[in-house]
Amino acid sequence: MASLKFPIVLFISSLLLHSSLAEMICEDLPKDVCAFSIASSGKRCVLETAVKKDGDVEYQCRTSEVVVERMAEYIETDECVAACGVDRNSVGISSDSLLDQQFTAKLCTPACYQKCPNIVDLYFNLAAGEGVFLPDLCNAQRSNPRRSMVELLLSSGAAPGPVSSQATAVEAPAPSPM
Repeated sequence: MASLKFPIVLFISSLLLHSSLAEMICEDLPKDVCAFSIASSGKRCVLETAVKKDGDVEYQCRTSEVVVERMAEYIETDECVAACGVDRNSVGISSDSLLDQQFTAKLCTPACYQKCPNIVDLYFNLAAGEGVFLPDLCNAQRSNPRRSMVELLLSSGAAPGPVSSQATAVEAPAPSPM
């Protein structure tokens, strides 16, 4: 009987080992948990649209090239999604939402900024890509929300206004300081 137990224990342990080695792959995730998830590889999952043969548009979860340094196999909690004001139906990854004053206000709240490191890391890196330091943006958001948006626009390289297509010899007055 003892000789029969060993193969059974070995078989069961191999099943447990195999299940523990299963990888989380973005393409296998349902669309309702795709956005703000991180695959076993450490790459962010992103929701994308695809057009089917019949012309209908469907959502698909894909692996992005954006790598997260200290997280893997992570699905964001509903609490953090709500606290940070993000949308699981967001398609792609973009810094555009940082221009929305209401979004930035939610992102900078203690409920998000201090308790949701995955979302904060994502937007920290997106802000950095625009030349903005997220903690500075959050400080500006708390003290003067309108100014924080101006600072973000100016630091991202956005033009302050239209430029004339005609060159003139007359110098334009310097813009007033903000």
